Amino acid sequence: MASSSTGRRRPVRRRGGRLGSPRTAHDGVNGRLRLLRLAFLVFLVLIGGKAVALASSAQHLSEMALDQQTDRLTLPAHRGSILDRNGHELAVGKPAQTVYATPYLLDDPEAAADRLCDALQIRRKRRRAAIVKALSDRDSGFAYVARKVEPDLARAAVDLGLPGVGCYAEEQRTYPLKGIAAQVIGFAGTDNRGLAGVELMHEEELSGRPGSETVVRDPEGRIIKTIAHRDPQSGADVRLTLDREIQFFAEDVLRRTVRDAGARAATGIVMDPRTGEILTMASVTREGFHGFGKDPATEKNRAVVDVYEPGSIFKVVTISGALADGLVKPGSRFTLPPSIWVADREINESHPRGTVTYSVREILQWSSNVGAVTIGQKMGKAGLSRWVRAFGFGKPTGIDFPGESGGIVLPADQWSGSSIGNIPMGQGIAVTALQMASAFCAVANDGVQVRPRLIAQVGDEVHDAVTRRRVIPSTVARQVRRMLQLAVDEGTGTRARIPGYAVAGKTGTAEMPLPHGGGYAKGVYVASFVGMAPTDRPRLVVLATVDGTTQYGGDAAAPAVQKIMRFALHHLEIAP
Repeated sequence: MASSSTGRRRPVRRRGGRLGSPRTAHDGVNGRLRLLRLAFLVFLVLIGGKAVALASSAQHLSEMALDQQTDRLTLPAHRGSILDRNGHELAVGKPAQTVYATPYLLDDPEAAADRLCDALQIRRKRRRAAIVKALSDRDSGFAYVARKVEPDLARAAVDLGLPGVGCYAEEQRTYPLKGIAAQVIGFAGTDNRGLAGVELMHEEELSGRPGSETVVRDPEGRIIKTIAHRDPQSGADVRLTLDREIQFFAEDVLRRTVRDAGARAATGIVMDPRTGEILTMASVTREGFHGFGKDPATEKNRAVVDVYEPGSIFKVVTISGALADGLVKPGSRFTLPPSIWVADREINESHPRGTVTYSVREILQWSSNVGAVTIGQKMGKAGLSRWVRAFGFGKPTGIDFPGESGGIVLPADQWSGSSIGNIPMGQGIAVTALQMASAFCAVANDGVQVRPRLIAQVGDEVHDAVTRRRVIPSTVARQVRRMLQLAVDEGTGTRARIPGYAVAGKTGTAEMPLPHGGGYAKGVYVASFVGMAPTDRPRLVVLATVDGTTQYGGDAAAPAVQKIMRFALHHLEIAP
């Protein structure tokens, strides 16, 4: 009994009082274990997912924090210099620093502004007030304190240790000759971009290419790491054809001329007729040049922008054309009455006289209005118009200077009845000083006109290409030069004579048109003179116009040309 009872399995009581086998109970235990394992796995998955989500969120927040502290800085390129023909600096970049602040980091903006102004040596109350206002903008993350100051002043400001105050390198554009040739050179603005003159005309070459730097800042704005860097590329130097010494001397002469002649302004040009190079291009006014942005009248390059009626110097064009067409010869003689009527206008001489007989040579020597009109009538409208255009009037010279004017020249079919009486003596037509100088260069260069040039070199590229075209035969050019020498030796231009040199030239005195039309101002002139030397093989052509004077060209402009010409001949060591 005992042994048999020991070999049996004990019945298992199921829930609810029912008995089950041991196998059934074992299966139930295993099921519960499986459920527990499944629940644990689900728990692990949920925990793992949360961890991944937290890690991803942390990474995202980290990236956001990095982005908020990253700053991309522009590294300004060195701006190329502007030089004269001999390499003397006319415009150059000077190292400077710009001081900035982060307003929201400053607890006391007014106190910070006072300390910064003291360090930067800013004394003007308006300037200090502007800085206080900028630093008081609590919503701003950036404010200029001072642009382009001396590096030692910027360092003094940063060394104050004010939170968010820093500096970065910039370049200050400076002009060593101050206002000399300012209307040609132009200027660059606060951001070092050319805004006028050569600075504007060659902005692309001068400016170079800025670099960049990506940095990380700490909460107080200090740079703690550089992530990326690209070096800037410096701009190219631009060398002009101007001669610093002649330019300086010419402007001084013209300032004195304006003062002594009671004039409004004066313009001067010195050119090499063989190459078209402009050695001097000067514009002065009674008020004087005191910087850009103050008086537009003092800022413009009058030699290429302003137009004027040239007066008697234009007779050279009339007579050159008539000689080239074979209508007259230097010795051809004309009986000239005291005055001549053309359409509804009576043409008089500048100084009353009786009837005379003049050769073409004497018409130019004594600047006869009646003689020039008589020759113009012989040429006819079509012939005269053709020669006006042939000498380059009515279109820009091609110097490629901002704002260059082409002058005002009407087609022959639009001339009035009196135009044939005005244009031969330089009225009823408007030209620039550069156009007039270029026309005389054609006469000086044996009839070949060379396009005016102001740029000698940009970077490594030498601009020595010369554009030439023949205007008149060389024989005619030599004839006209000999006539013009008589005008200086014995005629209206005697005040342009230079001892030891043969000088040829022509005076001009044109009445000034009234500002709003309706005729001409009485007794107020544009006085001018154009000279060349030495006569046989001219190396220089010099022009001067004196605007708004009561004096004639022989008295106001010829002495100015004489002084400038004499200096230039000696400075360039040109033999007689």
